[in-house]
Amino acid sequence: MNPSPLCSVMTSVFVNSTSMMAGSVTTPEKTSQTTRQTYPNYKVIVLDDDFNTFEHVAKCLLKYIPQMTSDRAWKLTNQVHFEGQAIVWTGPLEQAELYHQQLSFEGLTMAPLEKA
Repeated sequence: MNPSPLCSVMTSVFVNSTSMMAGSVTTPEKTSQTTRQTYPNYKVIVLDDDFNTFEHVAKCLLKYIPQMTSDRAWKLTNQVHFEGQAIVWTGPLEQAELYHQQLSFEGLTMAPLEKA
């Protein structure tokens, strides 16, 4: 998976120095600081249900999840069945929304997207 893109957040800090001596007041000084933060990743989670077959779940994972292998798809499908759910992909929100929607349209039971 690609590393998360960075966003820059500009923060401003005001330093207010007031001197009581001889009634002098200095004006606030403004300092700027840039902080780098990564965008959060999201988890795409498939849930177990009583109507999707193993074959259908595995085929959907292969079709829609990038770089999915047949072995990995079957392992995740078994995890969905035996553990009740599996995280099938983790990454940026926009892509997570796409994969979530595609799997949902195929009839898979999906958990809401969660921050990773």
